[in-house]
Amino acid sequence: MKFKRLIYFILLLNFVTPVIAQDNKKGTGPKEQSVKSERKVRKELRREAKERRRKERAEKKAVKAYHKRLQTKKVRKRMKRSKNTAKLNNENRREGFFRRMFKKKKKV
Repeated sequence: MKFKRLIYFILLLNFVTPVIAQDNKKGTGPKEQSVKSERKVRKELRREAKERRRKERAEKKAVKAYHKRLQTKKVRKRMKRSKNTAKLNNENRREGFFRRMFKKKKKV
């Protein structure tokens, strides 16, 4: 009786191993197709992101131009001067030589 069980067990092991070996899905055809389709999807996503960034930049530029158009000429000049001084301050640079030389002295 034990001998029969041993034979059945060995036969059962022989039938199970080939089924497990076939579970691995390795094929060159479908994998290459998936790589091509992934490439297309990534390319489409990049194109959409680029278009979205371009629209956002254009919108920001339009808002800035609208804000600037609302200002008078004097205010625009003042804004330009203050932008330049802010830029110099942010870069930790001094004013030009002639500006420092000929600017009005502060009364203390």
